[in-house]
Formats: sequence, structure tokens, C-alpha cells
Amino acid sequence: MEAIVLAAGYSSRANAFKMTLPLGQMTVLEQTISKFEGLCSRVIVVAGFQAEIIQEEMANIIGKNAYSFQIKFVYNESFNDGMFTSIQKGCNEVNAPTFFITPGDCPLVKKETVQLVAKQKGNVVIPSFHYKGGHPIKLSSEVKQKILETNPESNLRVVLGGYEKTYLNVDDPGVLMDVDTPEDYQKAIDYDKA
Repeated sequence: MEAIVLAAGYSSRANAFKMTLPLGQMTVLEQTISKFEGLCSRVIVVAGFQAEIIQEEMANIIGKNAYSFQIKFVYNESFNDGMFTSIQKGCNEVNAPTFFITPGDCPLVKKETVQLVAKQKGNVVIPSFHYKGGHPIKLSSEVKQKILETNPESNLRVVLGGYEKTYLNVDDPGVLMDVDTPEDYQKAIDYDKA
């Protein structure tokens, strides 16, 4: 299995560059990446805006921690055209028959949740909390092919609309929590400490 972590956006609502904000003993980005330990052979991080900051952060992550997976940095020069171009860029790199996809600012998912999603069969597996779908989602190589064949101006929701989805209800509010605003970040810090 592999994972795509999307880290190409502008962080426009978070003021600071959110991926490198500290959360517990790690940054937001490392918290997100660390959840794939023991499950994935490779984590593909797609960067765009301020890619050099992401590259630097990844060097720090690789330098201080011995993860069992490889971390691959991919630059999406079309990041201005929206998140779907980053998803396509990541999918281009995926070799595994199944893979996760998650925004880089979803650091609060429990590792157990990611393990449960990994075991679940289906083309599209989505963890949900109180019947609301969250991240990370697991996709098959069939879906990957469809993503790569779809117009870059489209979006993931349109692609996934053509597939039966398997929702996995989990007792993990972290699947719905991201770090989009300073308020979200404060919530994330409080949740992480709890």
C-alpha cells in the first residue's frame, strides 16, 4: 500500500503555513504522515505553493525519524489549477494496488482508524464519524486509472460518484478534523493534548 498526502494548497485561511505548525511532538504534516507507519511502503507528498518549505519539512522528518516507509516529494507545477491536479500528480506516482489519499492538514486521525480502513475491501473506502465521511480514504488501482483519465478541471467527488462507496463508521472524530483556520489549529492542539 501507498499513501498520497496533499500539501500543495495556499493555507490561505490558516495565516501561518499550516503544514509546519507544531502539534504535540511533531508538525501537522508529520502527524499526518506518521499514521501510515507499518501500513504503507511509500508516502507520496504532493507540494505546490511554497514547495521549498514542504521539502525542508520532509528533510527534517526523514532526518529525525526512522519510518519504515519511503517518503517521496512530488512538485505539482499546476497547483494553481486546484486540488484535483495534485491528486492526479500523486496518482501518477502510485504503484501499489491500493492507496490512501488525505490532505496534509488532517493530523488527528487515530492510527487504529487508518488500520481499519486499510483492511476494509472495496474500490472506495471512506472512514466516517457520526455518518459524515472523512479522511484518509482508500482507493483501488481501478479508481486511480479513472482519476488519471479524468479532465484536470474536474474533481475527486465527480470521479468517486461513479463507484460504490464503503463507509466505515469509526469512533474517531479525528477523521473530520482539519487545520484550515487558526481556530481549527487551536482545536487541534486541545484535542491532541486530551
